[in-house]
Amino acid sequence: MPEAVELPGRKVRKGDKVRVLPPRGVRRTVENDRLWRVTGFEQRAEVRTAKLAALEDSDVTTVSAADDLVVVAEFRDPIYPGLVSTGKVERGGDKPFHTVINAENFHALQTLLFTHRNKVDCIYIDPPYNTGAKDWKYNNNYVESDDLYRHSKWLAFLERRLEIAKELLNPDESVLIATIDEKERSRLELLLAQVFQGCQIQMITSVINPKGASLGRDFARVDEQIFVVYIGGASVQAEVRDMLDDSKNASASTSVKWSSLIRGGAQGIRTDSPGAYYPVFVDVEAQRIHSFGEALGWDEEQSSVKPPAGTVAVWPPRHTSGVEGRWGIGPEKARELFSMGALRLGKVNADAGKYPLSYLSSGIMEKVESGEILTVGRKSDGTLIVEYPPNTKVTQPKTVWKMASHNAGEYGSKLVTSMLPGRKFPFPKSLYAVEDTLRFFLQEKREAVIVDFFAGSGTTAHAVMRLNRQDGGQRQSILVTNNEVAVSEMSRLEADALRPGDHAWEALGICEHITKPRLAAAVSGLDPDGAALVGSYKFVDEFPFADGLEENVEFLTLTYEAPLRVASNREFRRVAPLLWLRAGSLGRRIESLPNGWDVADSYGVIADLDKSEDFLAAVARDERIATVFIVTNEDRLFEAIVAELPEHAESIRLYESYLRNFEIDAGRSAR
Repeated sequence: MPEAVELPGRKVRKGDKVRVLPPRGVRRTVENDRLWRVTGFEQRAEVRTAKLAALEDSDVTTVSAADDLVVVAEFRDPIYPGLVSTGKVERGGDKPFHTVINAENFHALQTLLFTHRNKVDCIYIDPPYNTGAKDWKYNNNYVESDDLYRHSKWLAFLERRLEIAKELLNPDESVLIATIDEKERSRLELLLAQVFQGCQIQMITSVINPKGASLGRDFARVDEQIFVVYIGGASVQAEVRDMLDDSKNASASTSVKWSSLIRGGAQGIRTDSPGAYYPVFVDVEAQRIHSFGEALGWDEEQSSVKPPAGTVAVWPPRHTSGVEGRWGIGPEKARELFSMGALRLGKVNADAGKYPLSYLSSGIMEKVESGEILTVGRKSDGTLIVEYPPNTKVTQPKTVWKMASHNAGEYGSKLVTSMLPGRKFPFPKSLYAVEDTLRFFLQEKREAVIVDFFAGSGTTAHAVMRLNRQDGGQRQSILVTNNEVAVSEMSRLEADALRPGDHAWEALGICEHITKPRLAAAVSGLDPDGAALVGSYKFVDEFPFADGLEENVEFLTLTYEAPLRVASNREFRRVAPLLWLRAGSLGRRIESLPNGWDVADSYGVIADLDKSEDFLAAVARDERIATVFIVTNEDRLFEAIVAELPEHAESIRLYESYLRNFEIDAGRSAR
């Protein structure tokens, strides 16, 4: 069925699609899902009533109190969005703002096409896992585990959003990251391959619950999957940690690999390189290398070599195939490295014939000579002690992750509770797991734009803020979450005669109760009651929660505007945040135009073209002005202004560009 969403709080207008809500305190029934069209209004005593016609049969009519109606938007309908600020936290100076949008995410994605088409570097999403445990809704109803169309609804729901998300991503280089578990893993992989045709897709398995979760009749699940879609030239950046074996990270983060002197593989046989078949003479008593013999010819036997007094001859061991093996380097190179301290003898076990020999490869020695690897001393036998400087040894990350920091219980649920005492959110991601995932692709992109349209508790923005702190970046996140109230709260609220749209109801929604206060706490270092946060961040960057983060965040709510009012410039305040977002979410926002024009930190707006001379002069004086919005219906006037703009300013026509964007999106949604 076509997807639809209810918009509580949206003012009911003539022509709207609506549903009639049950009386307060009464549970909804199937009848309340019926769609009606508002054909007019009338005043009855002190009650404003609406005249309604059934959408599927206009001959069926009824009358309802306007307050008992909720507007419904089907996804084939055009929407004309605005944004209203509901608060902000500012500690980041001139950094761009992170934004949190309270909205139905399909409509929010359409809105972002106007502001961020092809501009997003990374999309990270944690979509509903479709467990059947009331974790998501379709057409305002929870999808239950016994729903015959459960998987079909989930695929349709997600496909619509991914199709728009694809247009947000930078086609030259960007990634989409999606987490999932086994219930929809296979379907998600096929869906991603369908939507992002031609792109490489890779799956990572990440351990998030070491204790395991099981229903008692199957293997205890400890992991979830992460799909990465590589777009354009996107690639993974090497890491200083081993994501598969966390135990190595504490002690081996600066260690340098010594290569075994034994040549392995199919070419590790004497006949392949006879010049690498020679003895190494070891002084067993002193536990040191004494010297190196010469390479033997094809027909010479080991017995022809007499070791120096007090030594034993160590020969290349036989290859796995049974033939004689060889060393990885010749005797001259071995002598050279030994003299430099770059060839060593390990712990000897003479009884077992074990004489481990290793050396520093030519690639390692080049790094030693260049200073990329540090020489910090020598051992008693003269061999080098070499180390990578801290946090510089890199390795290609693997497709299985087992990191203590990715425990969702410890660093997801408990972390959220520590920042929001007394409040809970189901199954938040580990903050450090999201941080690590983003780092692989954004380490060198310090001004990246990251979007999460299933934002939940706000972990993605929190992780981006931590990345900025670690390297001085100015990355900005755009989060979208709805304000759905938890199932556990709904019955109590309904018993109190409350329903969606009421202030007391909305105050307990995800966005208002969890996402906004969590990010405000992360930035300020204070909990919702104003007390200093207790606890500290761990792992890559350790410091107290109470220190906060030097970032800016603004909280916005999506509104639904009338196109004629927008076109006539009567809803500028609602459109103003969209212009600010499109210009980079930097600094002051232009909220009104009392003088007919204004110029802010990164953009300008002009509505009174008779004052274009002053406006153009102001734009020309400031090279930070990258975007100019021109409000006019006249082609000639628009072109005249554009002709005078400096090269550093892009021109956008209002409200033609705005209206066309959402009319096109509506046409696509109807297909």
